[in-house]
Amino acid sequence: MSIRIDRIVTRGGDGGQTSLGDGTRVSKSSDRIEAMGTVDELNAQLGVLCCYMAQDTRTSGLEDEVRQIQSCLFDLGADLCLPDPDRAPSLTAEASLWLEDRLEEMRQSQQELRSFVLPGGSLVAAHAHLARTVARRAERRVAVLEQVPAETLRFLNRLSDYFFVLARHANNHGETDILWSPGRWHQKKI
Repeated sequence: MSIRIDRIVTRGGDGGQTSLGDGTRVSKSSDRIEAMGTVDELNAQLGVLCCYMAQDTRTSGLEDEVRQIQSCLFDLGADLCLPDPDRAPSLTAEASLWLEDRLEEMRQSQQELRSFVLPGGSLVAAHAHLARTVARRAERRVAVLEQVPAETLRFLNRLSDYFFVLARHANNHGETDILWSPGRWHQKKI
């Protein structure tokens, strides 16, 4: 499928309104536009993540996987932009099952979790954790909308799990995770 974009500046949104894919005009502050914007933000965060992954031997082979997720997010955004309950969703159960398979495959080689993991470690892990939190926010924003296919919510839910497992993978399969130590503030003043 080829898409042609003739113009970037349209001036159509200068008054605080924008168009959905079917031409319907809505406020830029609407829940649907907020959800679409958060999905777009997640996609941009994944672009940054891929840049760091390319420089890290532990994750360089997974870039194509993250690029596939970016394509799925464009499909998801298209579904949000065309809220038609009779239209078949772009994402099917296969996308969520693929994420489940991939995260389970990565998880198998990781150390058992003994505590909550503080976001950080390597640059890739830190950006994967950031992607995880943006995915959770996208899920919350999409959940408030009407006419959202169940598979869309399922995919976003799996996506945050995927990025958690990817972050642990980037931290030497969990060996260099920074674990939360309850009450640490009381143990050692910073």
